[in-house]
Amino acid sequence: MSINGVNNTNGPSSISGSDLGVYGTTSLQFMFAKLQLELAEAAKTSAMDKMNDIQKSQEERKLVSKYLNECRQAQADAQTSGKATEMSAECVKYMEAHGLAYDKTGNDYKHNKDEWKVAITALEGRLDELGSDTQQQMVYVQDYMGQYNSYLQGSNTQIANGNQTLQALARGQ
Repeated sequence: MSINGVNNTNGPSSISGSDLGVYGTTSLQFMFAKLQLELAEAAKTSAMDKMNDIQKSQEERKLVSKYLNECRQAQADAQTSGKATEMSAECVKYMEAHGLAYDKTGNDYKHNKDEWKVAITALEGRLDELGSDTQQQMVYVQDYMGQYNSYLQGSNTQIANGNQTLQALARGQ
């Protein structure tokens, strides 16, 4: 994936002076441009990492929504029938893995309509937590993309300045 259509698979560390039009000379402007490109690559990598975190969070949100719907349906079934309904093993496993509360009356996974409220409230809280986390991750992505754009623009400016300097030297000015 690329940011702003730039896809640098080799990374900025593979850029040489000749790639920048310097042909063996070392210019402070071109060295700074290279540094700017390296910083841009670091910001891009950080943004990509955060985007992967967002994707994982969204996948977990789908799973939590599935379990929440499952619990709400089981609560409705318990209310309709007047009998306890059972929580699925997958839902129990998820809730225990994430420290989410559910009613443990009777040491089983069967709940009446009122007992389902504990699990439903816990899953709703987890869903809200994941939503807040996703929003925070998106703020980080925007920040990293801003850094990327800034570094890239700085690099382009330094390259242009370096080229102007070289042209002026070539003209004997």
